[in-house]
Order: sequence, then structure tokens, then C-alpha cells
Amino acid sequence: MSFSSIVDFVVLAAIWGASFLFMHLAVGEFGVVATAATRVAVATAILMPLMLAQGHGAAFRRHWWKACLVGLLNSGLPFLLFAFALLSITTGLSAILNATVPLFGALVAWGWLKDRPTGSRVLGLLVGFGGVAALAWDKASFKPDAVSGIAPVWAVLACLLATVCYAFAASATKRFLSGLPPLVTATGSQLGATLALGVPALWLRPQHMPGTQAWLAVLVLGVMCTGVAYFLYFRLIEQAGPSRALAVTFAIPVFAILYGALFLGERVTPSMLLWGAVVLFGTSLSTGLLKLPLARATA
Repeated sequence: MSFSSIVDFVVLAAIWGASFLFMHLAVGEFGVVATAATRVAVATAILMPLMLAQGHGAAFRRHWWKACLVGLLNSGLPFLLFAFALLSITTGLSAILNATVPLFGALVAWGWLKDRPTGSRVLGLLVGFGGVAALAWDKASFKPDAVSGIAPVWAVLACLLATVCYAFAASATKRFLSGLPPLVTATGSQLGATLALGVPALWLRPQHMPGTQAWLAVLVLGVMCTGVAYFLYFRLIEQAGPSRALAVTFAIPVFAILYGALFLGERVTPSMLLWGAVVLFGTSLSTGLLKLPLARATA
């Protein structure tokens, strides 16, 4: 990757690591659907005038429907699922589960784009999914959370379903939106998510006006963690490819765990760190970022 792509990578990891913190702060008062819908609506309001000011209106009119459909998978559904999950599990665990995106991305690329993994990448898929299974089993309690009433197992499954959505969206972006300016793709994806979530959010709006902290959290989610972040993300896909762009999820748990410990007092357990490390190791193998000497010798 170029130096500018590396900078985008690190900044994006830091921003998306913070998104779990801000979702946690917002969802208790806004609710799951309203949190996700407000987040994408704010992002759309920020990105749309920027895109038009950059002179991308014609490209947007030609491809808006494709970008909107990708937005359902890349923003609408995942934001709903992670907001739901954060009602009963920690931000750090959510971020570690989010790090499985490249694992599912490799499988989707294999089945859809015929990008078949070989050698150490196949081993990485096995190791990564083994780590996910152990991590999920460790947290797979069906006992409802004392505050939310949601069993942690459903939160874990919601996180994994969100990562599958991200995986399909990355391959769809590469196949149908390749060559488009990143700002067009980012704007269209947030618009699509906003249109999809708007009516459900009005129907399931909060019964009471959220407090100042919740409003600030959802605004930061929309501006920084969605608007700015998705522009950087789609620029990474365009410049470095979907596999390297998805690899940003390796670094997100580091920031998310740090933010959760500093600002929410979340406890990080040894088993969480152990299986999280296994997931990251398997994911790095599955994407080809890390190759075992033995696999190279026999390839």
C-alpha cells in the first residue's frame, strides 16, 4: 500500500474503533433502529453536498441505485445488528467479532468472484473460524442480560451476521462500483441505508427525548464514524482492493478495547484476548497478509 493508503488505514481503524463506544452511548436512549437510522441520515446530510460540490452529480445520477443497494448491506443492516448487540455485550467483544469480516470476505470472494484461497489462506480460514467458534462458545449464554433482557448469544450471532453483510458488500462494491469516485459510493451507500431505515425509525422512535450525551454520540457516529469513515473506506477499496481494505478490521479491536476500558470501564478477560488473537491470526492468513513458510514452500 502507498503511504497515503497506510495513513487512511490507521485513521479509519481509530475512527471505527470509536464507533462501538458511541453506539453504546446512543442505543440505550435512541433504541436500535433510531440509532442506526439517525447515524446514516446524518452521514448522508454531510456527504451529499460535499459530493455535489466536487462535481460528481452526473456520476451519482448514473449509478445511485447500485450504490444505494450496496448501502443496505454495508451500512443499514450491519448498523442495526451491532446496535442490537451492544445492548448486551461489550464494545471490545463486538469489535473482535467484527474482525471476522475478512474471513467471510474471503469465502464470498471465493464463491462469487472465483478468488479461490490456496495454501496458508485455507489454513487461515480454518484457524479463524475455530477462534470465532471458541470465542462465541465462551460468550454463548442464553441467560438474558440483567439490563437489556437480551441473551448474549443472540448478540454474538447478530455481530457475525453483520460481518457477513460487510463481506458481501465489499465484493459487490468491487464488482458493480469499481472506478466510481469514493465520494459517490459513500454518499449513495448512506442514502440507501437512510431510505431503508427511515420509516421503521419513525415507527420505532424513542418514547422520550434522548439526552445531550446520546445526541452527541449519534452525531459523532454520523459525521466521523460514518460520513468520514466510509469515504476513507471506499477510497481504500479503490486504491488497495477489497481484501486489504477489509483488513482494517484487524486494527479496530485494539482501539475499541482501549476506548471501552478507558471510558466505559469494560473488563477485558484473558480468554477474550486469547481467542481474539487466534481470530486475528487466522484472518491475516486467510487474506494473504501473512504467509507461513511451509505453505509457500509447498505451493
